[in-house]
Amino acid sequence: MRIFNPFVFLILGALLSCSEAKEDSREIPSGSFRNEVAATEVRTATAERKSFDYLINATGKLEALSEVKAIVEQEGYLEKLHIHEGKFVQKGQVIATLDRREAVFALEKARINLIKARSELEVLKAQFQLALESKDPKVVHTVQERIRVNSGLSLAEIELKEAELKLARCEVRASISGRIANIKFKEGSLVTKNAEFAEILSTDQLLLRVKVLESDIPLISSSQKAEVYPISDPQNELEGRITTINPKVDENGLVQVSLSLTSSKNLLPGMNARAIIRAPQSNSLVVPKDAVVFRSGRAVIFTVENNKEAKWNYVEVGKDNGREIEVLEGIPENSTVIISNNLQLAHQAPVKILKP
Repeated sequence: MRIFNPFVFLILGALLSCSEAKEDSREIPSGSFRNEVAATEVRTATAERKSFDYLINATGKLEALSEVKAIVEQEGYLEKLHIHEGKFVQKGQVIATLDRREAVFALEKARINLIKARSELEVLKAQFQLALESKDPKVVHTVQERIRVNSGLSLAEIELKEAELKLARCEVRASISGRIANIKFKEGSLVTKNAEFAEILSTDQLLLRVKVLESDIPLISSSQKAEVYPISDPQNELEGRITTINPKVDENGLVQVSLSLTSSKNLLPGMNARAIIRAPQSNSLVVPKDAVVFRSGRAVIFTVENNKEAKWNYVEVGKDNGREIEVLEGIPENSTVIISNNLQLAHQAPVKILKP
């Protein structure tokens, strides 16, 4: 009887199992693994060449189209305030009055001096009657001027005008029509000459100043329309129009752009607002923005091949308007692009196109 070594049986068993595994691997086709993966349901769109609205977004503050400071032209005590902050005033309206007593006295004194000078003028006319009756016009004119000066009439007339001006300066008037803001003094206060009394804002016409990237400046121009949305009422769309573009770029690469608003209802200077300036681009290859995903920092668009597979395409993208994006290079026109479930999609992954 032969004695078999148990190690021999172990080695024979291992060789037989490896042989069976190789035979099994040869029997399973490589493509069957892909067939076993469930197709990803996706929605699609078409890459179209068409006109494309590039949107330039910018925020800024509303300002009054006209904003001036009411200045006190002479020193005095503030006697009466005729307005309050927020009140609308017309151009030329009196908004405050200073103590007028000193100015009234000066005016009365100037009037008395004028009467005295006119009496002196009559006396001098009688003295120079022969010269005034001369047939030479130059002589008559010279004598008349000397009589006016010597009588003090010329000086008295000037002093009267000065006194009238001083009295008029006791009233602070609105230089433009608008609303009063930031009154600096109260009744009874001593106001110095050339002091700023208040601000007057023409709130019926407002201006929005925004900062725009220097790269976007070639896309906009004066009189171009824009949409303006106040932060206080973001659903309220207002129409704006570009009025000026500052020719200087600041240290941050931004350019100041001013837009006039067609309506100022329920708006005040200093409010924040957002402007959307539309810059149409013609003949651009455009896809929905959801079609673009980023892998390793690069833009990728998946297209559908043979109506059943996803194809990975590196693309170069241009401008976008929040809904659509420009494709500069990477896919042909009229490609079917995947716009849903594409964040984790792989190249040649099976897909199932959902109906719109």
